[in-house]
Amino acid sequence: MSAVQGQTDQLPCPRCGRRVPIAADLRPAGFPFCSERCRLLDLGAWIDGKHAIAGRGGEDGQE
Repeated sequence: MSAVQGQTDQLPCPRCGRRVPIAADLRPAGFPFCSERCRLLDLGAWIDGKHAIAGRGGEDGQE
């Protein structure tokens, strides 16, 4: 295991990079985000079209 004794395994928050615990009993409610703020900022980016999932175009020619 790569965790240092006394620390839990962690992942970076997708929005700000802050370390977020992976363990179910330690992780924040908005996991994998570190906070509600980061979760909502990310949601807003999806709504504004700043994020997209690449894929094949549909029959109507939209991607």
